[in-house]
Amino acid sequence: MPVRAEDYRTLRENLLTMASLVQTSIRESVRSLVERDSDAARAVIDGDRLINAYDVKIDEECINLLALSQPMGKDLRVITTAMKITTDLERIADNAVNIAERALELNQEPLLKPYIDIPRMSEISQNMVKNAIDAYLREDMVLAVDVIKQDDQIDDLNEAVLFELTFIMTQDPATVSRAMKISYVSKYLERIGDHATNIAEMVVYMIKGRIIRHMTPAEIEKLR
Repeated sequence: MPVRAEDYRTLRENLLTMASLVQTSIRESVRSLVERDSDAARAVIDGDRLINAYDVKIDEECINLLALSQPMGKDLRVITTAMKITTDLERIADNAVNIAERALELNQEPLLKPYIDIPRMSEISQNMVKNAIDAYLREDMVLAVDVIKQDDQIDDLNEAVLFELTFIMTQDPATVSRAMKISYVSKYLERIGDHATNIAEMVVYMIKGRIIRHMTPAEIEKLR
């Protein structure tokens, strides 16, 4: 039997809620570092349980829809894409937890340097997650492709952070421990960008029925 509209609505609402929680987790984990707010870091770590619960809940909903409705074509892609999206959202949340854990450590030590690129990476990554989910909900091919293109910004900032930290470490070996922890934060944010890109690629698959993981940017652009 066809998938009921109310089932799709419930699935989309739960997915949107999970994505909102994940965006908050990214924002608060980085804020806990920049503002040296260890309570915020602990809240991110504790909040991961709710995100995990949504991951399981949405997967169960999708499995039930697949079993009961036996969807085909576009309906099948919508449901399987939702399952993959939750996997990436859960991993994004794990990276936010990792950032919060490094924040707890760094907040106990003297500030190494003002955080400039890290907050920028956080803002871009949150925007990528939001737009990737919006692209899914609206079936917006253009927005999905724009998310994929944004990943280069995260990569460039990550390289800039690592270059600066390497310079700092070579000038003063006493900074190595703190610099390495900050480099981990940058890498976690870069991975968040990768997961948001994965979501956007799945949205393209859902809309076009094309797997684009190994396509060049020019080939992807032609699909708009």
